[in-house]
Parts: sequence; structure tokens; C-alpha cells
Amino acid sequence: MLELLGEANAVALIGFVGGVALGLAARIGRFCTLGAIEDALYGSDNRRMRMWAIAIGVAVIGTHVAMSFGMFDASEAAYLDRVWNPAGTIIGGLMFGYGMALSGNCGYGALARLGGGDLRSFVIVLVMGLSAYFVMSGPLARPRVTLFPVESDSTSAQGFTQLFEGFGIAPLTTGLVVGGALLAWALASSDMRRAPGYLFWGAVVGLAIVSGWIGTYWVAMAGFEAEPIETHTFVAPIGDTIFYSMTASGTALSFSVGSVFGVVVGAALGSYSKGHFRWEACDDPRELRRQIMGAAIMGPGAILAVGCSVGQGISAFSLLAFSAPVTFLSIFAGAALGLKQLITGFAPAE
Repeated sequence: MLELLGEANAVALIGFVGGVALGLAARIGRFCTLGAIEDALYGSDNRRMRMWAIAIGVAVIGTHVAMSFGMFDASEAAYLDRVWNPAGTIIGGLMFGYGMALSGNCGYGALARLGGGDLRSFVIVLVMGLSAYFVMSGPLARPRVTLFPVESDSTSAQGFTQLFEGFGIAPLTTGLVVGGALLAWALASSDMRRAPGYLFWGAVVGLAIVSGWIGTYWVAMAGFEAEPIETHTFVAPIGDTIFYSMTASGTALSFSVGSVFGVVVGAALGSYSKGHFRWEACDDPRELRRQIMGAAIMGPGAILAVGCSVGQGISAFSLLAFSAPVTFLSIFAGAALGLKQLITGFAPAE
């Protein structure tokens, strides 16, 4: 396969297939970060939040099973090969969550809505990708590194699996216990157990994350080029895709580009299958201004937090990185603040 496709094309294909699954999950399964938070806070319905727990639980178990069979080495993943910066995680997570509420979508959700014909999401995607690059490698990169230094240290544990392994607990045991606990919580609700669609698509999302780890690791080990070991996340990769779109004649494909295009294609297929595809635009300039502002906040937030609601909320969680639960809670808090501002305002009730 590698000889036929080439390594860059192979990882892009792996990203594309997983991205299609994620796009279908968003449009058919209604898998959405902001939607889950809004349902839990204002809709008295936590099924989509439990759906998120299923995705994390499946990703944790699948990733640790892959590690135990030598199909993946977590120490080479970006979430574990650098020293965790709690300040960056918390500030970035709060920024991302607040920006997500203002925009009405995270990066993954915006791509999924773009696949359904929503042109407003195209603007969100562009602004988010560009603002992420502005902080990641553009004019604000140096101040970011100064304020939130990134240090590599392979000797200290950067995740719970590594930490517990130092006490003699096998990584597979840690993964099965944590992943099993998440699945048990998700299935403790009778309403959730009566929603097979949520159960199925939550599992699909978790397996898509695992497929990225296993696939890119296989290419890195079997090939000769230095392909990064990664899985799905949706802020910096949007910037990567914009960059590739402008420089494709001199730039190789990557997992990130395949993943982004895969979500759009999967979302389009899901929208057509449900009869939901339709072109939409923004009729209210104030709404568009708010969405652009939210996207401009989300991009830098994800760079500071080293991931978005999918990147940290599921991908890093699958490795049980220290940063994952802190980022997840910070994103939740930022989104709750933004939703409160939009729905009820900050003025006290009279």
C-alpha cells in the first residue's frame, strides 16, 4: 500500500476515512460539543454529554488495547512528548469555549455545518484557521512561547497512564478501568440506553480517533519518511489545509488535510442522506460579526491549550494526558459563560 500510494498520501487517506466517519457522526448522529453543553445546561438533557463520554471511553480503551499489542506508542504523541503547561491549558480552554459559544460551533462543528451547506461556517473556518496560525507560527508566535513556554521532556510522566505505570500498574489496566468507568457512567441513564443512535455514533467517534493513532503509527514505522504520529483535531489542521490549498504544488498531503476534507465530505453525505442539505447564509451582520469574533478567539485558544474540543477532549483523553480533563472542563466553563451571555445576559434578574 505504501509503495503504491506513498507515505504522505497514505496518512492523508487514513485521515480522510476517519474524517468521513466524524462528519457522518456530526450530521446523522448529532455529535456536537456545544450542542451537548447547551442541552445539559438549558435543555435538561444530558444524553449528548453521555454520548461524548462514550466516545472518550471507546477511544481510551481502543488506544490502550492498541498500545498493549504494539500497534501504537503513546510516548511519540504530541500530547505526551512535552511538559504540560497548566496555565496555557486553562486560559486556552476558556478562550476556546467562550469563542465556541459566540460562533455557535467548534472547528469540527463548523466543518460539519459547512458540509451541510452553511456558508457562515465557511467564514468561521477561515477565520479560525488563520487566527490559529497567527499565534502558532505567525507574528504572535514569539510572545506565545515567551508567556507559555513549550518544553520537551521524555523522562517525566505527562499522562495518568505513565504515572500509574511507575507504580507497577499496566497501561492496559489503566485504560480499561478509566474507559470502562466512562462507559458505565454513560450507560447508567435509562434514557441513554433507549437511544441506540447516540450509542452507535459515540462509539464511531471513539473508533475514528483510535484509527488515526494506529494508522499514522503504522505508516511511521513501515515507511522511511518522518511522518508525525497523530489523530484528529480541528483548529491547527484547518490552518494546515488552508496553507495546503495555496501551496499544493510544492507541499505534500498530510493526515490533517485528509481529516479536514473527510469531515466536510462525510457531513455532506450525511446531510444528503437525511434530506437536510441546503445552502444558508447570514442575513444579520451582527450575527456574522459575533461569529467572526468567536472564531478569532477560538483559534489562539486552541493553540494555547494544544488542542480543541476534539483534540484535547477526545484525542488527548484517549492517551489519558494530564491536560485532557483540565482542558475539557475549561472549555465547558468558557462555553457556559458564553452561552449565559447570549441566552440570559449578565444582568441580574429583577
